[in-house]
Amino acid sequence: MNLNAPLEWDPEGKPRKPRIVGIGAQKAGTSWLSEMLAQHPKIWTPPFKEVQFFNHRFVPEHRKWLPWHYRRSKENLISRHLTRNIPIDPDLGRYLKRITTGEMFTEKWYRGIFAPAPKGTRPIDITPEYSTLPDEGVAFMADFLPNAQFIYIMRHPVDRAVSQLKMNLRRAGRNPDSLAAWMREIEDPVLMDRGDYAAYLPRWQARFGPDRLLVLPFGQIARDPEALLRRVETFLGLPPATYKGMRKKVFASPDGFAVPDEARAALRDKLQPQFDFLESNMDAAFLDDIR
Repeated sequence: MNLNAPLEWDPEGKPRKPRIVGIGAQKAGTSWLSEMLAQHPKIWTPPFKEVQFFNHRFVPEHRKWLPWHYRRSKENLISRHLTRNIPIDPDLGRYLKRITTGEMFTEKWYRGIFAPAPKGTRPIDITPEYSTLPDEGVAFMADFLPNAQFIYIMRHPVDRAVSQLKMNLRRAGRNPDSLAAWMREIEDPVLMDRGDYAAYLPRWQARFGPDRLLVLPFGQIARDPEALLRRVETFLGLPPATYKGMRKKVFASPDGFAVPDEARAALRDKLQPQFDFLESNMDAAFLDDIR
């Protein structure tokens, strides 16, 4: 969201559903994609990333951290305004209050998230956790969002897991000081879950054809971001736009965590089923571009 630009939305808009949904994977460029597509004049993104509606409904273990997610998102948005000495627009203030208080995660609440989208734009919900939905969750999304298109970015399994591990360590304030400590860290099952392409991708492909589901390789973000964005625009049937900061890293992994080679090798062994799945289901060009 450009804090220096006037709010381009309709505070009195009617509740609506998103037309574009970014579903993952975690630590695979969804923040970058959100920042880029927010610049397209035909796309409207909420003033924060990750709405988390469908995983709240279908992944109960996520509910324990979702209040923290919304509290942090609201605080970060307000902090960015204060840091730049930009007053909070009253409409934005009312919007934030409305979506972070009272009954949340209902269908009415979800539609209200996208109500301000101006006429002629497509609202977008980018929430990587959606990629982890069980089959009944994907089925619900197919029924609830019959006109939406979905974008799934996939990253090299080990690189993705290492990036997630570093993020988790930073948030927890831990810094493994021995190989044994690192080996314990990589046993965290969440590292496997968020990048379980073999389990998740077939669920989406079973319900959405290539006209509804676009699967992209993470490595193209660094190598040719403009080509990737043109591919997204073509998929969405949108005209080309001009984007700033295409080569900017968004939420890059923190420095100071050097994962030992032995731990990386152990991760590689644990993730062998993911490599087998990718090699069986993706072409060589895609595999060359996942890192």
